[in-house]
Amino acid sequence: MAMPSRDPRCANCGAAATGRYCPQCGQETTLALPTARQFLREAAGRYVAMDGRLWRTVFALLFRPGFLTCAYLAGQRRRYVRPARLFLVLSLLMFAVFRVVLEVPPIDVIQGDAPATGSAGADMSTPEHGAVLLPGMSVDIDERGNVNVQGGGALGAELKRRLDRFNALSRQEKTEQTFRGVMRYGPYAMFVMLPAFALLLTIVYAGRSARHPARPRRYAEHLVFAAHDHAFFAAVLTLAVVVPSGLVRGALAAWALAYVVRAMKNVYGGGWIGVLVRAWFIAIAYAVLVPFVIIGLVLAAVVLR
Repeated sequence: MAMPSRDPRCANCGAAATGRYCPQCGQETTLALPTARQFLREAAGRYVAMDGRLWRTVFALLFRPGFLTCAYLAGQRRRYVRPARLFLVLSLLMFAVFRVVLEVPPIDVIQGDAPATGSAGADMSTPEHGAVLLPGMSVDIDERGNVNVQGGGALGAELKRRLDRFNALSRQEKTEQTFRGVMRYGPYAMFVMLPAFALLLTIVYAGRSARHPARPRRYAEHLVFAAHDHAFFAAVLTLAVVVPSGLVRGALAAWALAYVVRAMKNVYGGGWIGVLVRAWFIAIAYAVLVPFVIIGLVLAAVVLR
């Protein structure tokens, strides 16, 4: 629950503010971190005001790691685009650019002219190891681009029925449908990764606050950092697609890695060793999570039409 501030001055601009709103800048004077529902609800309204706030926010996002999170948690919420809206807009922009710039991947990497569906002499066996999707269910993609599901009971049977329709398509049609589906449902995957990242931050920064009393520890605070971090990565990925240069993309990748570590240091404090260990733990956890998200994207692409 929000508690009225004892300081009669606005946390955003410093003007005297004794009422509910600052008479100078209009920001509310009773500040509280939003709940997860309120945080996401902010993205449902007006996305971004095309004024100085947008450019001020983009500059800070790209070149001042962790600054926007610190400013938001300090109460400066009027000067910059709020994290939920920033994350939503940059994520949608990224996938919009992907749709325009990227082309359907070529299918000539698949050798031979075997038909997509089973026929006499065609090897339709399932590989020995399938990627686990849910307990009791596995999914794999064979060399012909067919998606196969094993187990899962009634859910698996329904998926198999829908996948049979997809597996009947030609390889070119499969490739095009999968690509369009991934582009369509990719933003939903971003919304899965965001709270997962915040949860990982909650885990790695759990514990007593005696040494770092100002360190963010509540899930809502981690969610703010996660939104800014993912918005940054969306911007970097957009730049990497727009600029078709291997050198530039390599520089962007190095920049992104250095950025996230520096942002963690600026927001959470502590020594560099602790920051690097936590960042490494999160990277490993992401490496485990990403394949499941990709499997979900592929299934959504081939099943939902």
